[in-house]
Amino acid sequence: MASSPGGPSVVPFPGRAPNQVGFERAELQRILDLYGRMVAAGEWRDYAMDFTRDFAAFSAYRRAAEYPQARIEKRPSLRGRQGMWTLYGEQGQVLKRGHELAGVLAPIERRLVKIVDS
Repeated sequence: MASSPGGPSVVPFPGRAPNQVGFERAELQRILDLYGRMVAAGEWRDYAMDFTRDFAAFSAYRRAAEYPQARIEKRPSLRGRQGMWTLYGEQGQVLKRGHELAGVLAPIERRLVKIVDS
């Protein structure tokens, strides 16, 4: 543990990759907020989260026994390229990529506004 003027700080062990990728609290809160609004609109009913060494994924389902209607994936290895966030559609097609979660969630949020308006 290294000490700084504001108190002790944790120094990561050098040369060791994390065992799995996860969502930060603010990221997960943003995703679950959108999920809750989609559940309230009757669009989604179930979700699943996967955490692997390379990526973390949040999948939202219309019904429990089918393919996910949307999948939000975080791949930190793509941070410097097209962005670490990807939104996949129901058939697995890439709908949006980006460096910011808010921009990647925008197509789903726009669809939610259309559902509420009708």
